[in-house]
Amino acid sequence: MKPILKVENVYKNFGSKIVLKNVSFELYPSDILGIIGPNGAGKSTLLYILLNIITPTSGKIFYFGKDFFKNRSEILKKVSFASQYVSLPYSLTVEENLKVFANLYEIKKADKKITELLDLFRLKDKKKVLTRALSSGEMMRLNLVRAFLNDPLILLLDEPTAGLDPEYVKYISELLKYLSKDKQLAIILTSHQLGELEKIINKALLIKNGITLAYGTLTELFKKFKVNSLEELYFKILT
Repeated sequence: MKPILKVENVYKNFGSKIVLKNVSFELYPSDILGIIGPNGAGKSTLLYILLNIITPTSGKIFYFGKDFFKNRSEILKKVSFASQYVSLPYSLTVEENLKVFANLYEIKKADKKITELLDLFRLKDKKKVLTRALSSGEMMRLNLVRAFLNDPLILLLDEPTAGLDPEYVKYISELLKYLSKDKQLAIILTSHQLGELEKIINKALLIKNGITLAYGTLTELFKKFKVNSLEELYFKILT
């Protein structure tokens, strides 16, 4: 099986500051990769490079076997992104926001799709509510709904459980794991909630100061570093 995402030797510097150095990894269908590191490690920069929001200084990225930088528009139709740091227009209702994106994505039977996703992410009762009235956790779930509108093959998530109540952290974590397996959806996510992260990821990329300190499946990493949990791995490698 060929990887659906291959990152080769990605570097990024801003002036004299090196933010990412020689980062490489592969992603296959149904993989859930956790990018783990302290604040300032380069996690968000890496996600933005994978979306072509930031251009790497050097390195190669291949989605579905194609050069990302030569096939950006085609590739991004199959990739989605959600983050706690992205806000949707506050003056629109939840439904109106989603219809805007459904039109951009040219989603067929958009009303049906929106209703199904709102139900799945437990926001059905917020359909007619102004976005400005949502809590931070509800806003994050709305961003997740938006991210699933185009049935992505690869989903990039920046702190997807941030701001969620413990009940929803558990529910969203289990939902992402189920959808990844059911739809062969590959997911890359960042999170500081190591306990929850360990329950859903099968691979981890640990970075500090832009440098990869460990990469592999959890089974491989636990065995290599002689630890029993992601938290132990974090403190052994990154502190």
